[in-house]
Amino acid sequence: MRDVNVIFLLLALFAEVIGTIGGFGSSVFFVPLGNFYFDFYSVLGLTAIFHLSSNVSKIFLFNQGLDKQLLLRIGIPSVIFVILGGVLSKHVESGFLAVALGVFLVGFSVLFLVKKSLVIAPNKKNAILGGSFSGLSAGLLGTGGAIRGLTMAAFNLEKSVFIATSAFIDLMIDFSRTIVYYNNGYIHMEQMYYVPYLFAIGLLGSFLGKKMLVHIPQSKFRQLSLVFILLIGLVTVFQLVVKI
Repeated sequence: MRDVNVIFLLLALFAEVIGTIGGFGSSVFFVPLGNFYFDFYSVLGLTAIFHLSSNVSKIFLFNQGLDKQLLLRIGIPSVIFVILGGVLSKHVESGFLAVALGVFLVGFSVLFLVKKSLVIAPNKKNAILGGSFSGLSAGLLGTGGAIRGLTMAAFNLEKSVFIATSAFIDLMIDFSRTIVYYNNGYIHMEQMYYVPYLFAIGLLGSFLGKKMLVHIPQSKFRQLSLVFILLIGLVTVFQLVVKI
C-alpha cells in the first residue's frame, strides 16, 4: 500500500470547492499547489484526469443552465488551442510562461476590481479570443479557467448558467488534453494511485461548492470570482519566487 499525502488531498478538495464557487474550475489552484508535491508535467497529467471527474459533477449539479451559443464560441477555439498548447508544452520553458500567467492574472483582476464599471464587451470576437487564450494556457500550463472566467464574466451570466457552461467547456478541454498529455508521457503510473481519491474529491468538492454558492448573492458573484483570480495569480507568482 503506497503512502498517500493527506495534505495534498485536502488542498485538492479546497481547490475544487473554490473552483466551483468561482466558476472557473479547480485547476487554477490545483496546478500551483500540485507543483509543491510533483514535477510540473506529472501535475499536468493529474490535473487533466482530476478535472474530468469534477466537470462531470458540475454539469450534473448545475444542469439547469447552459448557454449553447457561448459554449460554441468559447468551447471550439478552446479545444483547438488546448491541443496546440499541449503539443507545444514539450518545447517551451514552463517557468517563464507561469510567471507571465501569474502577472497577467494579478494585473487584470486588480484592474477589474478597482474599475468596477469596466467590462469586456460581450461580443463574438472577445468570446473567441478568450476561448483561444484560455485553451492555449490550459494546454501549456494546465490552467486556463481564470482567463475563461474573465471572458465569461463580461456576459453577466446567472450563476448556474456560468458554472454549467464553464464546466462543459472544461470537459471538452480536459478530454482533448488528456489524450495529448498521454502521448507526451505526462501521465505516470506511479501517480495513478491518487486518481480514485481525486475522483471522489471532484464529486465532493463540486457538491460542497454548490451548497455554498446558494448563499452568495448574484450581485457579489462576479466580484468574488475576480478576488479568487487575484489570489490565484499571487499564489502562482509566490510559488515561482520561492523556487528562485
